[in-house]
Amino acid sequence: CAAGMVLSVLVVLLLSVLYEALKMGKAVLLRRALLALPRSLSQEALTEPQEGDTNPAQSSPSVMGFSILSHRWFRYHVGQTLFHVVQVVLGYMVMLAVMSYNAWIFLGAIAGSTLGYFV
Repeated sequence: CAAGMVLSVLVVLLLSVLYEALKMGKAVLLRRALLALPRSLSQEALTEPQEGDTNPAQSSPSVMGFSILSHRWFRYHVGQTLFHVVQVVLGYMVMLAVMSYNAWIFLGAIAGSTLGYFV
């Protein structure tokens, strides 16, 4: 029966590590999504045209490639949503394991969370 307990603690530890990894992955995806957003027209009015640009509207991503950028942003948003759902499910699984009021399971969750944050 001790092998079952060790296996349970390892599973909870790995779930906690995965939870922390998903948290970091979601933050990276959020950063990429924000970078994929088109610049607003007011920001473009403040920037100076690049050398060799005859018409600033031709190189403007918010005017010419708006549909491409909004599609890219939508894909990032769908990815963030999926990351969030998996993160919530893992969080509830770890919570349910901790609510078994077993000290070893609790310590496995804490160790996994610490290890996941450290990595």
